[in-house]
Amino acid sequence: MAIKLSEIAKRLDCKLEGDGSIEINGVAGVEEAAPGDLTFLSNPKYARKLRATKASAIIIPIDAPALAISTLRTANPYLAFARSVELFYLPPQPRRGIHSTAVISSSARIGKNPSIGAYVFIDDDVVIGDDVTLFPHVVIYRGARIGDNFVAHAQVSVREYCEIGSNVVLQNGVVIGADGFGFAKKDDGTYHKIVQSGKVIVEDDVEIQANSTIDRAAIGETRICRGAKVDNLVQVGHGSQVGENSLLCSQVGLAGSTQVGKNVVLTGQVGVAGHCTIGDNSIATAQSGIPSDVSAGAIVSGYPAIDNKLWLKCSVLFSKLPEINKSLNEIKQRVDSIVNRH
Repeated sequence: MAIKLSEIAKRLDCKLEGDGSIEINGVAGVEEAAPGDLTFLSNPKYARKLRATKASAIIIPIDAPALAISTLRTANPYLAFARSVELFYLPPQPRRGIHSTAVISSSARIGKNPSIGAYVFIDDDVVIGDDVTLFPHVVIYRGARIGDNFVAHAQVSVREYCEIGSNVVLQNGVVIGADGFGFAKKDDGTYHKIVQSGKVIVEDDVEIQANSTIDRAAIGETRICRGAKVDNLVQVGHGSQVGENSLLCSQVGLAGSTQVGKNVVLTGQVGVAGHCTIGDNSIATAQSGIPSDVSAGAIVSGYPAIDNKLWLKCSVLFSKLPEINKSLNEIKQRVDSIVNRH
C-alpha cells in the first residue's frame, strides 16, 4: 500500500520539505532503502551514509542541514520512524473466540472479546479482563489476576496468585512468578527449599520479551512498575523492584531484593548484586558488574562499576599496563643501583 509523503507528514506531525506527492511503499534503513522507501536519520554520526542512500524521502532532526531528497523534519526522528512503520505493517490479528482445545476452569472469569488459542490452560479462580489474547500453550495458574488488553505469546506461564495490569505484553516463553532461588543450608550440608509464598506484580503498559523470568519471593512481592520494558533473557530475582519506564536490556541479571529506580537503563549483560539500589535516571553500560548502590543520574561502567568517565580513562591504560610495568621496573633498578653505590 503506497501512501503519499504529504499524508505521512500529516500523520506523523512532521514538517515536509520537498515533493509531497511522492508515493512511499515502505520504511527501510539508510543503507537498505530503495526508491519508494522512507528512511530516517537520528544520529548525526551516520550522516555520511546519506550520500549513498536510494531512499525517496528521509526523516531528520529539525536542525539537520538541508538535503537533496524530500525530508520530514521532527524533534524526535526515531519516534517518528517507529510510528511510520505502523503505517505500513499490520501484524497478523488472531481470531477472536476460544479454541475448542483450550482448558478453562469453570471458576475462571474472562472478560469480553477474548482470543484464546489452542491448548491454553486457565486454572481455578483466575480473573482476566477484556480483549485478552492468549496464543497457543499459554498457562495461567490458580488465582492469577490480569487486566484488559493482555497479550501472552506461545509458551508463556503466569504462576499462581500473580497480578498483571492492563496493556501488558509477554513475549514467547516468559515466566511470571517462578520460584525464587531460596534454599537454607542444613547441618548435614544439604539444602532445605524455602517456600516462595510471595507473588509477582506487573503493572500497566509493561512489555517483557522472550524467555525472561520474573521470580516470586519467599515473602512479599517482586514488582515491575508501569511502563518498564524488559528485553530477552533477563532474570529479575525474588523481591526486586523495577521502576517506572526503566529498561532492562538483554541478559541483565538482578539478584534478589534489587531496587531499580525510575527511567533507569541497564544495558546488555549488566549484573546487579542483591540488595542494591539503582537510583533514578542512571545508566549502566554493557557488561557492568554492580556490587553496591548507584546514585541517581550516574553513568557507570566496568567491574566493579565506577563512573563512566573514569572507566574510559582506565580502559585506555589497560593495554599499556605491560609497558608501564616495564618502565617502573627499569626505574626501580636504576634507583636500587644508585642506592647500592652509596
